[in-house]
Parts: sequence; C-alpha cells; structure tokens
Amino acid sequence: MKIAILSRGPKLYSTKRLREACKDRGHDAKVLNSMDFSINVEEGYPDLLYKNRRLPNFDAVIPRIGASITFFGTAIVRQFEQMGVCCLNSSLGIITSRDKLFSVQFLARHNLGIPQTIFVKERAAILPAIQKLGGAPVVIKLIEGTQGIGVILADTDTVAEAIIETLHSKKQNVLIQQYVSESKGKDIRAIVVGNKVVASMRRRAKGDEFRSNVHRGGTVENVQLNEKYEKAAIRAAQIMGLSVAGVDMLEGKRGPMIMEVNSSPGLEGIEKATGIDVASEMVQFLERQCNIPEIDLRQRLTQDKGYGVAEIHIMKNSDIIGKTVSEAGFRERDIVIMSIKRKRTTISNPKATREILLGDTLLCFGKLENMESFIVKSRTRRRRKKE
Repeated sequence: MKIAILSRGPKLYSTKRLREACKDRGHDAKVLNSMDFSINVEEGYPDLLYKNRRLPNFDAVIPRIGASITFFGTAIVRQFEQMGVCCLNSSLGIITSRDKLFSVQFLARHNLGIPQTIFVKERAAILPAIQKLGGAPVVIKLIEGTQGIGVILADTDTVAEAIIETLHSKKQNVLIQQYVSESKGKDIRAIVVGNKVVASMRRRAKGDEFRSNVHRGGTVENVQLNEKYEKAAIRAAQIMGLSVAGVDMLEGKRGPMIMEVNSSPGLEGIEKATGIDVASEMVQFLERQCNIPEIDLRQRLTQDKGYGVAEIHIMKNSDIIGKTVSEAGFRERDIVIMSIKRKRTTISNPKATREILLGDTLLCFGKLENMESFIVKSRTRRRRKKE
C-alpha cells in the first residue's frame, strides 16, 4: 500500500518508527507535513493539494495531528475520508478526544471511572465548585493541552481560586478536577489498537512533580494490566471513536479512572519500557482496516426519508421486557434490530426467539416515527430518575 503519515516532525521518534514499520511490511510510506496541504472543496470532486500540486493517490493515512493544529489537521483527515482513503483514526475521533471537556462528558455517560470534574465560567461559581469536589488539593486543567502542559495542582482553595481567575482573565477555558491522592505521581498508559491493549506501562513522576509525563522527566516501566484495566482502556478508546489511542488511567481505590484519551500517542516511552513493536501493531491493524473498512451506519442508513438508526434503551416499566424480538412486534413496525448490547456482550443480528431483558440497548434501523415512542419513554424515565 501507499501510506501517507501526516506529521510535522519527520525526525520525531514516533514518526520514524511508523515509517520503518510500514517499510518493514512492504509498504511505501511518505511523511507529509499537514500544514503544506490545501483543501479543494468542489461538488463531486473532493481533492487535496500538497505544496500547491495535486496530491498523488494514497491507499491509507496515519494521522499524527498535534494539538496546536487540531482544526486544520482534522480538516485534512476529513478530506481524505471524503476521498475514500482509509484513515487509521477518524477526524471525528481526533476532535472528540482532543477537547478535554467534550471527552469527559462522553465518558461520563458510560459508567467508566473518571475523576469528578467541574467546568465553570463565572467567578462566583469557582469556590463552590472547588468545595463540591471536597476542597483542595484540586487539579486545574486547560481544556486544550498536551504532554502535561496546562495541568496544575493547587494545594489550597485560595490558590486554586486565584489560578482559575487568572486563567479566565486570559480567556482560557479550564476544568477543575478531583485530585486522586492514592495515585499521586503515577499513572498507567495503555496503547489500544483495534479491540485490544497491545502494550501498557506505568509512568512515575520525577521528585515532587505530580505530572508523570515522560516529557516532564517521568520514568516508565512495563506493567501487565488486569482484565478490569484492559476493558476500561478499550472501552474508552471505542467511546472516543478511535481505532488507535493512548489511554491514561489513574489507579484509584475503586479501580481504573480514565484521565485522558490521546489520538496520537507517543511511541518512544512505551516501546522502550515494554520492548513491544507498537508501530508494527498499528500498521498491521491499518492493513486489516483497509481490507474491511468501517462504515458509518448512521450516515449510510439515513439517506431514505423517514428512516434512521437509533438506540433504544430498555428501562424499567417497559412493556417489552421478557418478550422475544418477535413478540415485541419490531418487524411489524418496520424496525430491524441490528444488535443487542447486554452488559459486556454484544448480540449481533438477534434471532426472533431472543428474549429482551431489562438494561438491554437495542441498535435499530427503521422508520423513525415507529421508534420514537420507545426513545421518548426511555429519555423521560431517565430524567425523572435523575431528578
């Protein structure tokens, strides 16, 4: 295959390793600077220019989009997607994971462990937010930051309030996050490729530094994750819509707490700590991905007027609990159940005799007006329960 590696740093360890892995597996890989592209948006002919010339055809793309160029970089990836080129990570997945507030909102829906986080804009809300987290120490994070930059540990309520006010005065959006004291100075980085963790390490901060990032002088060691941590990392990457991700987790008293999901994880620390050829794992997955490309079901199946894809959550008092798919009358209402999510199991193309249980999530395709009553009931019950 002819593979484009989007990177502004051709001499960076990760970029060089990915290029080597592509070459070792018989591919022709080119490192292209994301900032040298021009996007040609024309009806029926999505195209890209590179250094003012038409871009040659590529079979696949490995995006390494830095935080400083997220908007433009993801626009390039999106254009490749529109051109039908296989991308290791999607533009939507990169955007979703890059925004710390956006990503923590997504993760919170799915019962994954996360440090309690509060986002405020008004000065009067700062101190109450800190107190709601149990008081200092608290972690203050810029919404857009990387490699530990923009992450501050405030030891007292007064100091925390002053830091947040200062950042707000500079038009910076910040999150206030619970400090997980038992994990002070260390965390776990798991590299997820597809539906498995291919490598994992524990990072430890240097001296009194509480940030464990390698770029801040932290040390790394190989670690074997237990099933709970592996599943949390894989699920977090899937929720973000990323095929490849570096998932950072704190070791909390109750288990893993997701701290961040990185769409362009560095390879130097993890490869040296584990001895695993992570770059090759990524390229091998890209090969499989190009052979069997993922399909955006919501985009492909919603082009017919009145039809769409929806998730139906089976909650208490639902009149179809205990009934089979056939008895529930989905087919008569022109609705097809594509899968049933049941705890940690996915049942694809369920048979007519499959029983529907409390807590199931049905992924359905059909007439929206026929699915609407199910969805409205689910949302209403969930809201009342919260209230």
